[in-house]
Amino acid sequence: MKAIRRFTVRTVLPESLSALAELATNLRWSWHTPTRELFERISPEAWDAVGRDPIALLGEIDNGRLQELADDEDFVQATNSLLDDLHAYLREPRWYQSLPEGTPRSIGYFSPEFGIAAALPQYSGGLGILAGDHLKSASDLGVPIIGVGLFYRSGYFAQSISPDGWQEEDYPVLDPDGLPLTVLRHPDGTAAQVVLALPDDRTLYARVWQVAVGRIRLLLLDTDIPENDESLRTVTDRLYGGGGEHRLLQELLLGIGGVRALKLLAELSDAEMPEVFHTNEGHAGFLGLERISDLVGAGLSFAEALEVVRAGTVFTTHTPVPAGIDRFESGLIERYFSTELLPAVTADEVLALGAENYEGGTPDTFNMAVMGLRLGQRANGVSKLHGKVSRHMFGALWPGFESDEVPITSVTNGVHSPTWTDPSLYALAASTLGADTPAHADWRSAAVSDRELWDVRTGMRERLVVDARRRVTAAWAEQNPGIAAPAWYSELLDPNVLTIGFARRVPTYKRLTLMLHDPERLRSILLSKEHPVQIVVAGKSHPADDEGKRLIQQLVEFSQDPDIRTRMVFLPNYDIAMAQQLYPGTDVWLNNPLRPLEACGTSGMKAALNGSLNLSILDGWWAELYDEENGWAIPSADSAGDAAERDKLEAESMYDLIEHQIAPRYYDRGSDGVPTRWVESIRHTLSTLSPELSADRMVREYVERLYVPAAHSERAVAADSYAGARDLAAWKARVIEAWPRVSVPHVESGGVDAAPQLGDTLHVRAYVNLDGLGPDDVLVQVAHGRTGSGDELIDPQYTELEMVSGQTVAATRNQSDRADDAGAVQFGGSVTLDRAGGFGYNVRVVPKHPLLASPAELGLIVLAH
Repeated sequence: MKAIRRFTVRTVLPESLSALAELATNLRWSWHTPTRELFERISPEAWDAVGRDPIALLGEIDNGRLQELADDEDFVQATNSLLDDLHAYLREPRWYQSLPEGTPRSIGYFSPEFGIAAALPQYSGGLGILAGDHLKSASDLGVPIIGVGLFYRSGYFAQSISPDGWQEEDYPVLDPDGLPLTVLRHPDGTAAQVVLALPDDRTLYARVWQVAVGRIRLLLLDTDIPENDESLRTVTDRLYGGGGEHRLLQELLLGIGGVRALKLLAELSDAEMPEVFHTNEGHAGFLGLERISDLVGAGLSFAEALEVVRAGTVFTTHTPVPAGIDRFESGLIERYFSTELLPAVTADEVLALGAENYEGGTPDTFNMAVMGLRLGQRANGVSKLHGKVSRHMFGALWPGFESDEVPITSVTNGVHSPTWTDPSLYALAASTLGADTPAHADWRSAAVSDRELWDVRTGMRERLVVDARRRVTAAWAEQNPGIAAPAWYSELLDPNVLTIGFARRVPTYKRLTLMLHDPERLRSILLSKEHPVQIVVAGKSHPADDEGKRLIQQLVEFSQDPDIRTRMVFLPNYDIAMAQQLYPGTDVWLNNPLRPLEACGTSGMKAALNGSLNLSILDGWWAELYDEENGWAIPSADSAGDAAERDKLEAESMYDLIEHQIAPRYYDRGSDGVPTRWVESIRHTLSTLSPELSADRMVREYVERLYVPAAHSERAVAADSYAGARDLAAWKARVIEAWPRVSVPHVESGGVDAAPQLGDTLHVRAYVNLDGLGPDDVLVQVAHGRTGSGDELIDPQYTELEMVSGQTVAATRNQSDRADDAGAVQFGGSVTLDRAGGFGYNVRVVPKHPLLASPAELGLIVLAH
């Protein structure tokens, strides 16, 4: 008999164990090994059975065991000591507190998903895991971030695989009372709520859950409350569930409701409203509109409020393909904003922010990423290559500018080392190298022997094998209750065989089945007598992506062949708990997307932190950090005639690398059984990649390169009752109105002979018509450098030209007899010819203002012709 309703009853702890409650509800336990070990001491069997979730564990332990622990002085002392350690961690100054004055007092970090721990399943994949790691490292570094997201009652989905290999989805309903959450409340105890006005006189209410992530507070908005009618209670039903209007409602709640939740938090606690707002992907972009609405209500015009919001907003794009961006019909957006949702903002003003009104854009379409870029003065991709791809993809927003000048930088993702590095590697770093973390250890030191390092890596592989066998057995039991699992499950994988891992979301561009391109060759690799290989695969396809599901089915069917079924396995329900065994347990991490469609690829980072070597297409982070010793690069067949030929060439390269380089190196053992050359690559990987791949490095970059400059810009435009914003908005309006009349009618040059030589100086004088503008409103530059076909400048450099004596051509008519020069302002300067070969130059004019973050910001440029 099934219950008609279920809920979680929290245990009442003995007074001497009260510290356990706080330790369980602050998610620092998810990356703090001593705290996890304490909970495991309560009951190792129950700890594993509940998925290593402290709150679930405390709900499973009977009163007798709790009383026994309460009487155990050592356990009580250990519990209180860990609580003291947590309190010190929460209070003590950290890296951020050592920075000079001027850092943001508070930063709002908005994301549609947060992957922090398996115990809080509010994530689907890389975007959420990245957001979770961002919060964890911000906590460790003392960065005052407040996270904002949604609480999905069914999370993403639980994956199972049918007997015929087809992915099946289940959406278990989560009970918030069984999760590490608390409700934000008013002083009278009532739950604080955000409210959004919707079309048809409907109203959306959401309560605000709080999550403690170390020092960081995460707010999650939840619409499954009695104040909403049934249709609106389901707004936060599933992560990435539904589409169209349902997705729009989620994103309105995340952005607009998220800012309102922050205002409630500031009102009800000592938290400060953020100075800087970070939009992690376009889903949260509406946050800028709520802020504009508040500023307009305070007396600014829309244009002035936009400048304030832009100055303090950072926008991160994660997608390398237009199809990955949320887009809505303009009519739907107009319907929602022709309400009291944002009374100070008109629907037309909203539509203009997301309009694809540029070359190649689609009319009557509202683009969330485009709005994010227009609302954020600073933007970035998530690897160097992805930054380049993003500048090209969004370049139409800045017509006339070179791709490299498009104002989208990059901050390469990182991963949170304490979460993703196996505890045994931490222990080895501490015991033999005296390092607090593996990232700070000298892995090249002889203090740690090859034998010790190899034994740690072997232990990781053994734990993966045990975990894989447990998972497939559990999946069998769930689908075949009462029937014993096949005997060969006990032989699944071999802890002594070279193990390759592949796990990620399963869109087609990630090419899950590239390894199956030549099934017989793969079979021979797996079953090699001399150099056997085994492959562990995991990943979820979006529920609506049947093509992705077919890829999973193909791989499952291949892996079930009796000849190779112990050498290849697909593990269902890929999540954080699985990943923490999978990444350390693999010797090689495989990644073979279609270049350049992998924005970053953080799964390979997590493997590398554990000494695993990467085998990857040169895409995402691997394109910038591969050095020929930390793994292998699969050559990209970019010039292939079609997709089939490209797959064939790249698959063959992958097979060749495994057969002729990877496996031979792995099995080249010394008399002690240790693969010395392989361990050398492990040492190199740990030494060179651990600091670079750390989320601490990533968060420091965000602080220094984006958050601090954004805070300075926001303060500059907000000073003196927003005088800077008013000035900037008026200046932009004046420049935009005058720009069609700006021109460079004439350019003169001299100083070089008919046969220019290296070291000569080229003198340039440009005549610029500035009808309606002053010389201080513009930056006049000579662009110069090598020339290619069609006289195109290649990687041009820019030298500023200065106004000459403040004179116009009218005052010096003897210098030119061109009629269209009349009234033009003269600008001059010089360029040294510092390289031989083809050389060319041109003159350009762009707007200039001290509050612009980039010369390209307005998308306005005039070239000499």
